[in-house]
Amino acid sequence: MTKSISDLLRSATERTVPLVRGTADTALAAPTPCAEYDARALVAHLFDVVVNFQRLAAKEDAHFGQGPGPDRLAADDWREAFAAECDALVAAWAVPGADQGSTGAMNMPAPVVGRMALGDLTVHGWDLARATGRPYDPDPAVVDALLGTFAELAPTARRMGVFGAEHPLPDGGADATPLDRLLALTGRDPRWTRP
Repeated sequence: MTKSISDLLRSATERTVPLVRGTADTALAAPTPCAEYDARALVAHLFDVVVNFQRLAAKEDAHFGQGPGPDRLAADDWREAFAAECDALVAAWAVPGADQGSTGAMNMPAPVVGRMALGDLTVHGWDLARATGRPYDPDPAVVDALLGTFAELAPTARRMGVFGAEHPLPDGGADATPLDRLLALTGRDPRWTRP
């Protein structure tokens, strides 16, 4: 049976929330595979993602980049606040009709928009795990759901500067895992390690 976007988001948040909760303040300056973000900026971006994709689930306008940014992490409760926003994201996409029709300023199909949220949680979850030296094992169903969508979105995402150029995989990707292929699609080196 195919999982709903809400079920997939729940699975993704179950893996990403513990990474955020377990990120020490001393690790927030760590570089990440996402070159424009250190760990602090990456977590702030994830806050922005989970809040704005709640709005998109409700067919409201999103305001990406207009949140408090890295200053959000100055509050003592930022880890639990992130977990609560992730719960709200899952609930927003579970509302009947959230994954139907279109949403957002670009009037994109809601199922694609939901998978974009899923992709942010999954790929940036991997970024945070790598930045802080921890393992990350996404749900295979999530990775499978993302591969097709991201392959379709990749050319536009690259033109918009959201994805980097596809990272070449050894032997043309013959031995690559599905996660390796997903990361490479977004321009990441699946073998990236902390400097």
